Amino acid sequence: MKTISLLFAVSYLATLPVFGEPLTADQLIARAKGRASAEQKTIYVHFGASWCGWCKRLDALLERPDIKPVFEKYFIPVKLVVQESDKNKDLENAGAEALLKKLGGPDGLPFSAFLDEQGVLIVNSKRPSAVGGHGGNIGYPAQQGEIDWFVQMMKKAAPKISDDDVKKIEDALKTPKK
Repeated sequence: MKTISLLFAVSYLATLPVFGEPLTADQLIARAKGRASAEQKTIYVHFGASWCGWCKRLDALLERPDIKPVFEKYFIPVKLVVQESDKNKDLENAGAEALLKKLGGPDGLPFSAFLDEQGVLIVNSKRPSAVGGHGGNIGYPAQQGEIDWFVQMMKKAAPKISDDDVKKIEDALKTPKK
């Protein structure tokens, strides 16, 4: 009987994070800042929503077994959920919408920003326009100009990123796995 009670308690506790409220944007960024400082990495924040197809493509890219270890060698990824439909509002991270605006969005999803270990913006996914100022948000970098800007973002955010690692990520963007 003790074994059954223990198993029930363990399985119950394991489900709490799944059914609990998502962490706030502040909590997730605080964790990322701690890791970024300890690991001497840059924070990569990407904002998305469950209804956003391009967001799902970005999530899939960042989870690819050939890309995840390369990307995480330089960056601490943080995904924040914003702009959900009414039925999925409970998926949103409290405070994420305000952070999105602070970092230069919203201008479509996904929206990305690289932050230093103190949480200060280094660069976001709004590429410069040809006439000065900011152009549009690249979202998921699928077209060559968008990929070029994403590469520039990574190099600015992690100046020590190797050419081989940049190429691996760039190639993955150019030829996504189906």
